[in-house]
Amino acid sequence: MNSQRGRSLAGVPVAFAALLVFVALAAILFCGCAKKTISKSELRAITADVVSAAQNVAGHKSEITIRPELQPSKSGAAGKLAADDIYISLPDASESSALAQALGAIARRHKLSLAQTTSAGVVRFDFAFHGVRTHTIHVVAPLAARSPAIPLQGRGAPRLAIIIDDLGYDRSAADALLALPFPLTVSVLPHLPLSAEVAEEAFRRGDQVLLHAPMESEGETARTEEIELRVGMNAQEVEATLAGMLETVPHAAGVNNHQGSRATADPALMEALMPALRARDLFFIDSRTLASTVAYETAERMGVRAASRKVFLDDTAERGAIVSQIELAARDATRDGHAVAIGHPHPATIAALAEEIPRLEARGIHFVFASDVVR
Repeated sequence: MNSQRGRSLAGVPVAFAALLVFVALAAILFCGCAKKTISKSELRAITADVVSAAQNVAGHKSEITIRPELQPSKSGAAGKLAADDIYISLPDASESSALAQALGAIARRHKLSLAQTTSAGVVRFDFAFHGVRTHTIHVVAPLAARSPAIPLQGRGAPRLAIIIDDLGYDRSAADALLALPFPLTVSVLPHLPLSAEVAEEAFRRGDQVLLHAPMESEGETARTEEIELRVGMNAQEVEATLAGMLETVPHAAGVNNHQGSRATADPALMEALMPALRARDLFFIDSRTLASTVAYETAERMGVRAASRKVFLDDTAERGAIVSQIELAARDATRDGHAVAIGHPHPATIAALAEEIPRLEARGIHFVFASDVVR
């Protein structure tokens, strides 16, 4: 034995044995590190498990929508599947805890990490595989009080529709707005990272969703949106642009203009827009960003249900000024039978609405969706 230098006890050369050990260790490390992502089929298998769990918890009465997130390619086009957004409406909020347990079991089974956050009555669960998010599950319990039917004896009561513009930028602003327990119409800007998410959650909570369609503004210094309806577009261009916007704002019941002082004053552009809205059974709210707008009268003439903004709530984003504007809108509704007021998701606006709407409801003002005041 001593005369055989360089040999192991088993008769295998030491150098070769060391090589085998190295290869074995490398294989173990490779197997442990290579599986850093999951395949599309695995991702979709997890999605199917989530859907099945939600249906089982709610006795097959939950409403579920799946929205895939596609990873952009270098060319800017949509690429491979990156994650699934799953929106679940539970008929009973008490079912949330059972669903949370089921989601925990799914995460353990598929070796996923699980994080949970809650805001505005929406519980969000994030699945991740080796730190890469694969799913966000939005669990929404609808608020039955959001859209109360107007009693027969109150059908002649003044109706006030509050529209909150510019949703889609800020998650915290959307959460604060969606927590308000009365009918609101939320107008969501298209093509933003949060556009679809905010629209989906608002709809499932019981609010009404509008597309806040960017339109060309007046003046050389006016801000130009990358995608907007512009003067000079023909009907086909308007149709394609509108379709793209609506693709990112699900559940839109109507449209109002974002900026658009030049666009809404242009008869040709408005005449190209209205047939596209009529074909989709969408109504139009003229935000009246310019006194010379022809949008409302064009909609009315071309058979599109429409209404026109009476009051801006927060040109001065200070609580006292906003309260005064809400009172002005209530007086307009009392005088005319209905009115539309438009605001933005500023903290001061949300606070003023939370304070004033219950007081005005007690005075007999009915807060309704925008669709309840169009004609």
